[in-house]
Amino acid sequence: MAREAWRSEVGFLLAAVGSAIGLGNVWRFSYVAYEHGGGAFLIPYLIALFTAGIPVLILEYAIGHERIGSTPLAFAKISKRFEWIGWWPVCFVMFGILLYYNVIIAWCLGYFFFSFDLAWGSDPDRFFFQSFLKLSSGPGEIGEVRTPVLLGSLVTWFLCWLIVGRGIQRGIELANKLLMPLLFLIVLVLVGWSLQLEGASLGLKAYLKPDFSELSDPKVWIDAYSQVFFSLSLSFGIMITYASYLPERADITKMAVMTALADSGFAIFAGFAVFAVLGFMAVSLGKPLPEVVSESIGLAFVAYPKALSLMPFGNLFGALFFFGLVVAGLSSSVSIVEAFVAAMRDKFDYSRRFLTNLACAVGLLGSLPFTTQAGLHWLDIVDHFLSHYGLVPVGILECIAIGWCFSIKMLADHINRISSIGVGPVWIFLIRYFVPLILLVILLGDLYRDLKAPYGGYSWTAIILIGRDWLLTTLILAFWLASRRWRTDHHRRPGRTVIA
Repeated sequence: MAREAWRSEVGFLLAAVGSAIGLGNVWRFSYVAYEHGGGAFLIPYLIALFTAGIPVLILEYAIGHERIGSTPLAFAKISKRFEWIGWWPVCFVMFGILLYYNVIIAWCLGYFFFSFDLAWGSDPDRFFFQSFLKLSSGPGEIGEVRTPVLLGSLVTWFLCWLIVGRGIQRGIELANKLLMPLLFLIVLVLVGWSLQLEGASLGLKAYLKPDFSELSDPKVWIDAYSQVFFSLSLSFGIMITYASYLPERADITKMAVMTALADSGFAIFAGFAVFAVLGFMAVSLGKPLPEVVSESIGLAFVAYPKALSLMPFGNLFGALFFFGLVVAGLSSSVSIVEAFVAAMRDKFDYSRRFLTNLACAVGLLGSLPFTTQAGLHWLDIVDHFLSHYGLVPVGILECIAIGWCFSIKMLADHINRISSIGVGPVWIFLIRYFVPLILLVILLGDLYRDLKAPYGGYSWTAIILIGRDWLLTTLILAFWLASRRWRTDHHRRPGRTVIA
């Protein structure tokens, strides 16, 4: 079976940027920056980007390109005993993160249509939680499936199925060549529009005004590294897979830097639109800005709709905003499905169409709990456990497996042979020592907080049955898949260089 390939490096770059740019770039980065010193937060953020984000991204690109395989295949070529490390992120991202991520995209799709007549009325908070989600009192009270959310999920999974099923060049590459320029154009329009609003300068001042005293707080630095790591889709199993489709001569380091800067630049730039609108809202309501700022889901589905109801042509602005969120989310979803499909194709030699059908059908069924009245509670718990106790440990294991049990110096030689920007002892030091240490600090901090008190005030029963057990199930699945016999000979083929 001939391995598929990108038609061009531009196609690869847009797909990688599409995977990295997601919903969090719009609603999380600007809030984190605002909370942690505004413009001053850019200092730890950029340090984190260049000492962890870009080095690990180069590592993942290099492994996928040199070993010529999806994440499980790449790790199996390093050592059979490491194959499970490749399967685990593929499993918990595909059958965990993507299940609720597509539901959030479904919310955005619903709000795209609500925007045209500002259907949320004068109380967006009540509309979102009580009318749209009909949120139950807790994760144990499942309630009914919310039909609007289910229909939106069907559309999202259908689009994933359509794009991934068409392959690399005719599907993923073509889609990202259309979606990414469209997304950049939408955000450009939103920023230009929002800067004309009364009170925009108030919001921008709050967003960017540096508070250097915040830099003495260790949590600011930890959050900066967390933001960079999660934003670039590191440890998702995606970037290794995408890099495996690159031609033999590919400028890995240049593309890693361009991917990281595009992702970060987009997040910073999108924050102008977010906070300009919040500044307008504060002036319109006569309230201090901190009273109208909210985080994450509350920002997108409560605070923003309130502002849209106040501004001229708010319905058109809202339609653009939520359509932009759909586009950003969809490009990330497609990359997750592809990481799973590629892994299964490499090992079991099933057809792309069969695996895409399987992944999207199972994914849609798996999304059902998140479309119920308890969906937001389940989403919160599962997201916390998979993001903190899945992605972070995988990042540590990845650095240890490749930095210590693999000839990383010869991998650096491979990078330097084909890249315009070389790597050397500093990069090796970051992968072997610095990044694992930072991730370990993040992991231990999360464990301390969660053992001290149950996350989010949920019951220990809900935490264990929904959060912990979901994570453990994906780990068991990873070990099971790693134990299966290879039906292809890909794992016996060496990489582009012979590495001991």
